[in-house]
Amino acid sequence: MENVLDGQKYNTEKSTCINKELFNRYNSNLNWLSASDMKIQNSRSAEITYKNEETLIVNLRGGVTVTVDGKDYALKHYDMLYIPIDTPFTVSHKGDEEAWLYVYRATGDVKYETYYADYEACKKDEERIRYLNRKVVYKMFDVSENANKFMVGYTFYEERTRAWPPHNHTDQEEVYSFIEGHGAMEVYKDDENKTFVPSVEVGDHITIPILNYHPVFSHEEPLCFIWCIAGERYWVGDKNKDFMTAKVDKLTT
Repeated sequence: MENVLDGQKYNTEKSTCINKELFNRYNSNLNWLSASDMKIQNSRSAEITYKNEETLIVNLRGGVTVTVDGKDYALKHYDMLYIPIDTPFTVSHKGDEEAWLYVYRATGDVKYETYYADYEACKKDEERIRYLNRKVVYKMFDVSENANKFMVGYTFYEERTRAWPPHNHTDQEEVYSFIEGHGAMEVYKDDENKTFVPSVEVGDHITIPILNYHPVFSHEEPLCFIWCIAGERYWVGDKNKDFMTAKVDKLTT
């Protein structure tokens, strides 16, 4: 008999594509956000669809191709891709260097368009950059792009820098995903209850439920994190200019 194919042997130790759930809205004190950590090497994922959830993929390492509706999107270092709700996609990788992605999800009910965010282009677009004291913010996926709840970007700290003023939100929840350096972060509802003060390093994710202040501190080296917002779509410094001038001790948006 011709065209009989060979069997294959697999085990988890030799898996070429692993997508691990980091947290979801059922275990994180968040209402809308979920996230997973994907590692893929010289492989192609199965087709993935998240029902009633929009997806945003961040490429941390290695080149990958994400295929959505028959179109290929090549993601380089720190590029992002927004995928609408209920839309199948696959992730492909070729090469010796394992690729590393974060896959964020947020609930939604409107199906918008796929959007590719080029990190190198964003760094040259002054409309997407906000300069703070010893910090730079890049708004990779902003209000100019359509989405149900998502806004996503990067914040780069110089060494020995802290967030000021502390702020919280009445209508946004967030996660900070640390991707360069190390430091510390606080998440607290008021000064008397400032008890959650973990150290943070590459690979750590800190969830920020609504109405929690959430300052970050770098130590002896620069620090970078992804901020992923779900909720009302604005960036704090664009809505409240006191955040940019730092003339208040704290603020709420």
